[in-house]
Amino acid sequence: MGLTRLRAFLRQHRRIALDTSVFIYQIEASPRYVTLTDRIFAWLERPDHRAVTSTITMTELLVQPYRDSGEQRVDEFYALLTTYSNLDWIAPDLEVADIAARLRAAHRLRTPDALQAATAIHAQATALVTNDPVFERVGAFETLVLDHLL
Repeated sequence: MGLTRLRAFLRQHRRIALDTSVFIYQIEASPRYVTLTDRIFAWLERPDHRAVTSTITMTELLVQPYRDSGEQRVDEFYALLTTYSNLDWIAPDLEVADIAARLRAAHRLRTPDALQAATAIHAQATALVTNDPVFERVGAFETLVLDHLL
């Protein structure tokens, strides 16, 4: 059921934003979510599809490997995450920061979430895939919460 709904969702979009949780589930092969994230990353490999994420995603992903002194794990993350040619890593600039501030003010988002949402808006993504329902407050894109598919 969830995979069918995910496929239908992805068919509606050509440019999506990905929140950090999607990468974590994929990297860790989370038993609960990997079927869904496998489908998302397979979708991303098609030439007519693009995804965006903020560089804050990399910051969030690398904390644990650095905490564990896992330089090899850090290298694995970089190797995996930079191989997707249809994935754009967008660093916050002044425009993204301004959009994020507006989103924080309007929707009471935490700064990392506001930056993710602002990145999606700035990149003209029509959807954001996450596991955090806080993004449903933002009406500028369609939000897909993975837990709602299970």
